[in-house]
Amino acid sequence: MLSKRANTHTHTHTQNETRSIPRYSLTAMDLVKPILSIAAKIHSLAVKVKANKKRCLRVSQRVKALMPLVEAIEERGSAQLSAVEAKGLKEFQITLESALNKPSATAEAIRMIKPEELKFDHPKEPFMTTPTSEVYKGEYHGFPVAIKRYIGPVNTSPEEVRTVFNKEVETMRRFESPNILRMFGICVKDEEGPNPQFLIIMEYCEKGSLRDVLDSKCNLPWPRKARMCLDAAQGLYRLHQTEVKSKVHGCLNSCKFLVADGYRVKLGGFELAKTETSLKRSPIKPTLHYTSPEALGDINQGYSKECEMYSFGIVLWEILTREKPFKDLSDKEIYQKVCKEQFKEPLPEDCPEPLGQLINDCRAYDGFQRPSAGVLLDKLRSMVAQLED
Repeated sequence: MLSKRANTHTHTHTQNETRSIPRYSLTAMDLVKPILSIAAKIHSLAVKVKANKKRCLRVSQRVKALMPLVEAIEERGSAQLSAVEAKGLKEFQITLESALNKPSATAEAIRMIKPEELKFDHPKEPFMTTPTSEVYKGEYHGFPVAIKRYIGPVNTSPEEVRTVFNKEVETMRRFESPNILRMFGICVKDEEGPNPQFLIIMEYCEKGSLRDVLDSKCNLPWPRKARMCLDAAQGLYRLHQTEVKSKVHGCLNSCKFLVADGYRVKLGGFELAKTETSLKRSPIKPTLHYTSPEALGDINQGYSKECEMYSFGIVLWEILTREKPFKDLSDKEIYQKVCKEQFKEPLPEDCPEPLGQLINDCRAYDGFQRPSAGVLLDKLRSMVAQLED
């Protein structure tokens, strides 16, 4: 629940934002027609899906409850929409689009997977490598998947890995969302041999990590960058709003987000955290580039959603600039700039002002001044609607 201060700030922001929106020349049909089409798809999917049936039906019912308002606008025919009406319809369309997801893949249960159920290119070249793993493109039940294969000796037995995995499965199921990387399960190959292979099977994202996309030469105009920020925020919001008390990612950076076809950004790197930890030979040293000022200043500072919002602000800054944060700076120099000088790396000169201000809010020195994931999401939806129009 938002504090009085947050509510007041949001209300003021909305008033100012509404005053600055130009009058739309769109008619009711321009925006109502795609909304009705998406709503029909959501209802159709909710009826067909097998996984999370009750949740999907609740979403469908909530959408249906809002349809009379949309249809009332449609009945006005060719009448020109006011700025507030057009803005509201556009944001509603964005929200409905985010609720759509392919039901065929999500119908697959998260479980232990048999080796014969997988097809992948090992020992061919992996498309991604990390200090502890190689990632291959493969196929699982007809779906393209990414298969992470752990390299080097693993001290954990298959039985221990199964125990940890089974404890995580229920928690993982709560995170299903179009903007969270889908996990299918784990697989153990050559289990009876001296060197069993451990595989994690997850959704395949065609464009690689967010960092890969930002380092590429692809064209990213401001509306697309804003949409990518919105996708990432929807993934973070889903994580922060889960039933698991105070659930945080704990290690946000631009490599933890994956990018699917259509530049759909998905949050990954946390669903099987305990299982993966049991498979890694040694822990990876955390980077200070994404560490909040309060954590830099106090090694005993507990990790919180406010700390994570600072890290997320750095990721959003990367999307806007396509640069790497605090490039070529040592840990000591990062500490001096962030913790002592309250420094924020500059935004592009042509960055839309509201978007830039929101990213600066996420990177605020005082954790209390940073927005929650819910407030951030609401503001990004509004900005995306304006930029895409």
